[in-house]
Amino acid sequence: MNSIFPFLTPFEFYAALAIGLCGGFVKGVVGFALPLVLISGLTTFMAPDLALAGLILPTVLANAFQALRQGPKAAAGSIRLFWVFLLCGGITLVLSAQMVRVIPEEAMLLAIGVPIVFFALLQLSKYKFHLAKRSTRVEACVGAFAGAVGGVSGVWGPPTVAYLTALGTPKHDQMRIQGVIYGLGAVALLGA
Repeated sequence: MNSIFPFLTPFEFYAALAIGLCGGFVKGVVGFALPLVLISGLTTFMAPDLALAGLILPTVLANAFQALRQGPKAAAGSIRLFWVFLLCGGITLVLSAQMVRVIPEEAMLLAIGVPIVFFALLQLSKYKFHLAKRSTRVEACVGAFAGAVGGVSGVWGPPTVAYLTALGTPKHDQMRIQGVIYGLGAVALLGA
């Protein structure tokens, strides 16, 4: 038996499993970053488009649990509250996901790496965004940006977290809202 799947050797399969377990642990601790850990780990030994495909199902399942942890009514309330973010993010996610097959691998790695490095540097700088009140325009722009990045890289968490934090969203609510946004985004990516 040379491979478990036609496109993975046994070593790659177990490496992907270990990366997935690590990503699941991180998600359990901080509430996000499963796709970030998966995409950055998997692309070290597989093509970016295959890594992107590999993170979709674990992301859908993990975020379904996170979104529904406080019950379906709370999750539905989050959808009603952030429908602009979800709509704009969903549209740009589906559109940008169509580019995955035509973007050269180097450009794809750049599209994955640049936003991750940018948001990591932003976090290290300790700069905090703050929005005095919600703005539909800002929400639409951040949602569209998160979706565009997510469609190509599978990672739409950093702009989402930055936006929710800038709004001063309580951590308890933020975890549910992130689960809803990431879960619906993963479903959209699955359909794209």
